[in-house]
Amino acid sequence: MTESVKPPCYVSGTAFITGGASGIGKSVAHLFAKNGIENLALADVSISNLEAVHAKFTSAYPNIKIETFTVDVTKEDQIAAAVQSTAEKFGRIDISIHGAGISGPLSGTHDLELQGWQAVIDVNQTGVMLCDKWVVKQMLTQELRPGYEGRGIIVNIASMFGVKASPGSMGAVAYAASKHAVVAISKVDAKTYADHGIRINAICPGYVDTPLIQKGLETGALAAEIEKTPLKRPARPEEIADAVLFLSSRMSSYMCAAALVVDGGYTA
Repeated sequence: MTESVKPPCYVSGTAFITGGASGIGKSVAHLFAKNGIENLALADVSISNLEAVHAKFTSAYPNIKIETFTVDVTKEDQIAAAVQSTAEKFGRIDISIHGAGISGPLSGTHDLELQGWQAVIDVNQTGVMLCDKWVVKQMLTQELRPGYEGRGIIVNIASMFGVKASPGSMGAVAYAASKHAVVAISKVDAKTYADHGIRINAICPGYVDTPLIQKGLETGALAAEIEKTPLKRPARPEEIADAVLFLSSRMSSYMCAAALVVDGGYTA
């Protein structure tokens, strides 16, 4: 008889994930559920997506406790309430993934409407800052976990355009600016809170086959961009989730204030 082998436990405790009902966030939640997490708190702006994910996760992972929160990350009170409710329900937050984001308008700066710029900054930049703020507040109150890396781990979802310029022809100035800010927030917060036992990094994905770029993939508008990637394809969400799992686990225990690029070798 072949003895069954239990999969390794890479993560444990409670994970809080914004943008958790679709794309990269949902893939991260699935991977965490398969790799040792006991409690999941998923926050998203889409009620219908949250309901669908809750139903699927409850069926697929009956041993995991799942809570969902309808959260607009531009609203500080909603973020604060979700973080506090998660901590009250599960006792603490061990891992927090901040992945809510939008692409925004694609135009040169000379044609960019202030409203479009501000919408991207509010979600991608300010939203991450607010998530860091309230999760760090919670983690600072937590005891150090024996055998675990500190009081908690945060991974912010940036972009390859958070460490390099997007193509001029794309006109993604608001998006690139916001993602550069996510990297900066992550690096500064990492240095600020490392002494308190909170480890923070950013991940910088390339093009990922998610709803964010689905239209561009279907119409061929991104074909030339995909060709700049040696693998000649966008990443699958689960491929980015693998890297997030790495940053959320003991495997990356000596990584702090890093911006991990997972772009398939993209060359601008």
